[in-house]
Amino acid sequence: NDMVKIAALLTGRGNNTFKDKNVYPVLGKPLLFYPSMAAKACEEIDAFYVSSDDSKILNVAAGCGYKKILRPAEYALPTSQHVDAIRHALLVMKEEDNYEPDILVVLLANSGIIKSEWIKNSIQMLLKEKWLSAVVPVLLEMDNHPFRSKRLREDGCLDTWFDFSGKNISTNRQDLPKNFVLCHNFWTLRLENSVYSKELGQQPWTFMGNNIRPIVVEESFDVHDEDDIKRTEQWLLNEGIN
Repeated sequence: NDMVKIAALLTGRGNNTFKDKNVYPVLGKPLLFYPSMAAKACEEIDAFYVSSDDSKILNVAAGCGYKKILRPAEYALPTSQHVDAIRHALLVMKEEDNYEPDILVVLLANSGIIKSEWIKNSIQMLLKEKWLSAVVPVLLEMDNHPFRSKRLREDGCLDTWFDFSGKNISTNRQDLPKNFVLCHNFWTLRLENSVYSKELGQQPWTFMGNNIRPIVVEESFDVHDEDDIKRTEQWLLNEGIN
């Protein structure tokens, strides 16, 4: 894969409800240190960038060896779409460094639940099967299965999300088709089949394309409060990462 260019892009924004969560100390190191270092341990990746509107995030990531991309304010709002920040970063890589990656590992700064081997596996899958658009970690989630979920009807009563007419859905979870939810720790994208693809990918993360291979992991969560920081520390200690 000498010809295949692979970049890591760490993404995080300031102005969160949990102040400075992306650089909050986790076992004495900023939270974003963990995703940064997990990618740094992958010899397949040849370029490292960080996109943020926040100078603390940019500076901490630069200390981990990531090149700073200052994200414009309009791509750093709570309402901003992640893909806008990704597209902006890709544009900067091209304009400033004349660098155009084929595969992009998008790292989320607010999750420490990440392993180098997961990233490596995702890259290897995309190198082996060029038709794939993305490889992402997922959790098997049967408790909150979509078949068991409800929406609100206009009269205030509950209703199903699907038209189940003619079907008999089991009340036993183990009888239902497997349900996976995306983790928000990292996503590995083959850009020509995802971000740059002419066809729209699967909603709501359309930038991931239509051929998304899962890596099933046991646990994943991102940080929203101090309890999540403690959970992250416990996970890292259990995994021997610190």
